[in-house]
Amino acid sequence: MIDIGWFKDYKESINAFIEHDPAAHSAIEIVLLYPGFKALQAHKRAKWFLNHNMPFIARAISQRAAHKTGIEIHPGATIGKRVCIDHGSGIVIGETTEIGDDCMIYQGVTLGGTGKETGKRHPTLERGVMVGSGAKVLGPITIGENSKVAAGAVVVKDVEPNCTVVGVPGRVVKIDGARIDDLDQVNFPDPVMNAITANAKLIDELKEEINKLEAKKSENIEYII
Repeated sequence: MIDIGWFKDYKESINAFIEHDPAAHSAIEIVLLYPGFKALQAHKRAKWFLNHNMPFIARAISQRAAHKTGIEIHPGATIGKRVCIDHGSGIVIGETTEIGDDCMIYQGVTLGGTGKETGKRHPTLERGVMVGSGAKVLGPITIGENSKVAAGAVVVKDVEPNCTVVGVPGRVVKIDGARIDDLDQVNFPDPVMNAITANAKLIDELKEEINKLEAKKSENIEYII
């Protein structure tokens, strides 16, 4: 008998890839050719074997999937529904990672530990989180619902829901701000550039003030003479 629940999840996963990837042309293309989709399906099989006390088979499945797709997901990780991995090469997802429904993960992302913890060692991504290319989320921290981690960011502290995090180390630059689309990894605020721009503006204002004072001083000297 066909498991209706499994079939529904499978269909939802395909639709998530179609929704998030403009390059996707058909369901069959995703099923047969997309490494992110293959890695997620392999993880479900590995997780089943792990939950049934067959850790060696589970790890063998995950390592074979990592070799074929370039995406390493530990069998112990917990991954929700409609999660989408775009391209995926270089992604590492640790054993105690928890990923909520509707999350989006891009290539080169590490959801890892810091090497100092025991027990829960890896991050928790709540529902709707997007992690940009090359970002590192490290340790038993929580990224709140619908938050965005910019490409290349390194996050080692908890992030509240509906935030945008950029930089190294990661800094929150938006809280309950305008939603950034999962496909847009460019239009994030840049706090470093904002600070440079503000300083440049202040320098220009100070120069203008100095010029006014020097002009006034010259006028006073001419008047005395």
